[in-house]
Amino acid sequence: MKVLCFGSLNIDYTYKVEHFVAKGETLSSESLNVFSGGKGLNQSVALAKAGAKTFHAGAIGEEGRFLAEELSAAGVNTDFVEIRKDIRTGHAIIQNSSDGDNCILLFGGANRSITHEQAEKVLEHFEKGDVLVLQNEISSLEHILSTGKEKGMKVVLNPSPIDDSLLGMDISKADILILNEVEAGRILGKEVPEGEKAAAELSEKFPETDIVLTMGEKGSFFKNSGKSAFQPAFRVKAVDTTAAGDTYTGYFVAGIMEGLPPEKAMELASKASAIAVTKPGASPSVPERAEVEAFGKD
Repeated sequence: MKVLCFGSLNIDYTYKVEHFVAKGETLSSESLNVFSGGKGLNQSVALAKAGAKTFHAGAIGEEGRFLAEELSAAGVNTDFVEIRKDIRTGHAIIQNSSDGDNCILLFGGANRSITHEQAEKVLEHFEKGDVLVLQNEISSLEHILSTGKEKGMKVVLNPSPIDDSLLGMDISKADILILNEVEAGRILGKEVPEGEKAAAELSEKFPETDIVLTMGEKGSFFKNSGKSAFQPAFRVKAVDTTAAGDTYTGYFVAGIMEGLPPEKAMELASKASAIAVTKPGASPSVPERAEVEAFGKD
């Protein structure tokens, strides 16, 4: 079984600040670090480090070649990453506050140049039973989701960042929906809902889809028509939360691919994301499988 993560590749410019910049404010940063990132890249790295046979598809500009190199170094196949000469690589400007929180400004760049033709050529190399992991940072998302579903691939959708275009899609085609409380609220059309209730309402709305609702330090819920599970978060001191959700997604999907029951896949993913927030950066913070399995055994 193979997993294809068809998603974004970004250059992350991470600024360490005392607090987030307010309207009209000029603030000096304590430091600037440049990391590889993008939800797609982060999730591919997490999938590969968790042990899944991982392929990444997407697009970068010339200056983003190092992103493909980092994917390869993590064990990800990059045959389906196109290098474009006419457009810049997507990037993110990240403010990382002293309490470990972050806010992010995205520029889509090459991520928004994905065509239906490119998507179809990539998907020709995958078959029924393979896994397709998607986020909302590339163009042609709906076409990729529908085509993958038609091929019989197991489709995992992380509807982030959520926007009106995504809300107009038929996301019920996803076999697994992995999302946070804000995204759940947007999909349900209400204020940020209480976790367990939101998971139940999402399951009712999408009865054929497995729901994984992540809630940061409050843990995560799994819900489908026949099963419910809760996983508490592991307590650590957060340094940078940038890739926590992507790490969770990659490890959860890898666990499911191995045949783990949802509650065991959630435990694995929660340990991995707990380790990730103790390190700076996005993809560089994703832990190796051995580190995750050793977590909490000291």
